[in-house]
Amino acid sequence: MKLSVLIPVYNEQTSVETIVRRVTAMDLASVATPVELELIAVDDCSTDGTPAILDRLHGAPAEVPGAGPQSGRTGGPDTVGSLRVIRHPVNRGKGAAIQTALAAATGDFVIIQDADFEYDPADIPRLLAPVVSGKTAVVYGARPLDGSGGRWLLDFGNRALTWVTNVIYGTRLHDMETCYKLLPTALLRSFRLECRRFDMEPEITAKVVRSGYRIIEVPIDYRPRTGGKKLSARKDGLPALQALLRYRTWRPTETVATLPITDHATAHG
Repeated sequence: MKLSVLIPVYNEQTSVETIVRRVTAMDLASVATPVELELIAVDDCSTDGTPAILDRLHGAPAEVPGAGPQSGRTGGPDTVGSLRVIRHPVNRGKGAAIQTALAAATGDFVIIQDADFEYDPADIPRLLAPVVSGKTAVVYGARPLDGSGGRWLLDFGNRALTWVTNVIYGTRLHDMETCYKLLPTALLRSFRLECRRFDMEPEITAKVVRSGYRIIEVPIDYRPRTGGKKLSARKDGLPALQALLRYRTWRPTETVATLPITDHATAHG
């Protein structure tokens, strides 16, 4: 099995190196099958020290979409061999960075890793376990959503959106908006994602369920970021709700025949 970890990055000079090294240090030996790891960091035209840090970790200048072949990697004591770095020449947003990373992924499965410290890569091997055991092809990392870190209003909104998801789609999810969604690369590509912000999570969830895949949730640790994230009901919550309503009649146009399709039920593992 090969896992592609997609890392959208924008102005994360204080955390990006630590996140990259935490991803490469996660205990994949605990997974019941050999796992090859691929990291794809997409720098969305950062204006701080992030580009220099990523170039050092990559051992070469970042790739630029459409710019042709890049120079070879020089290596060095800081180089992370499994890391690939792509840079947007202009800022296009997190959704576009994820799309760029997804297009470049060569793994069987993908998961999105934010470049801050909210999600701990040490949890990723536990998300792989239900896939390796054949229980499902789609696993979500479920956060506590208990209002810790002063996020009671945001957590309430997440719980409300998850409740709406369960009502509309007949699921039993605890955290629909989680960033940690592990699913087959071919399946995610087949969705041809349209949303770019907070509404991307409900779009993915709606299309997973409408495609007939079972979602298993695994509890994860979560450390809310103290600053820098400002979500609003109008700019983020309303589009997420609209996405849930818009995709309730969506039908898959591609069949990913190699994946186990089950029913629309979900399980909390």
